[in-house]
Amino acid sequence: MSTRNQVINFQTLRTLVNVDGLYLLGYAWLFGMSLWITFFGGVIAFRALPRHQFGALQHKVFPIYFVQSILLSGGLLTFWVFKHPDVTTHALKPWYADVAQAYALGTVLVGQGLNYFVVGPMTSKIMFKRQKQEKEEGKAYNDAGVSAEMKALNRQFGSLHGISSLFNLGSVIALGIHGLWIGNVGLKGY
Repeated sequence: MSTRNQVINFQTLRTLVNVDGLYLLGYAWLFGMSLWITFFGGVIAFRALPRHQFGALQHKVFPIYFVQSILLSGGLLTFWVFKHPDVTTHALKPWYADVAQAYALGTVLVGQGLNYFVVGPMTSKIMFKRQKQEKEEGKAYNDAGVSAEMKALNRQFGSLHGISSLFNLGSVIALGIHGLWIGNVGLKGY
């Protein structure tokens, strides 16, 4: 299909719907969503909403984000391995380019899986405990003179939030590397 002076008709549009095209759409969806959630959506919501509403919003948004990330990265990884069968032969050789790309997608799958199944639920549990403790003490979590229990909850929440953020940032970086790879090399398979 020549791109110069190409006439667009139903037949040429049908050729656009193929596995490679769907792969790129899935990648774009995942990377765009990850960038938005990580660097824009949360910051905007944090600035616009009272803290408890912000926490309630994040509690609803993040599970959906993590599930979509798991499904999309799992689909992309499956396609990548199918199109690059040497990945399975050389799986323990991350210096091979195709294997490195599988590792990048696997990083997203594992990181967001851990966020969804482990870290996210633990973080939400601590967040709600902290909100309950605030009501009992009549103080915000960061007010002077909070109880030792509140300080412990603050430490737990901070640790879990940091771990979740690292998993998420690792996913964004892995997706960026994968995007640069497919932008320069393409989806070549054999």
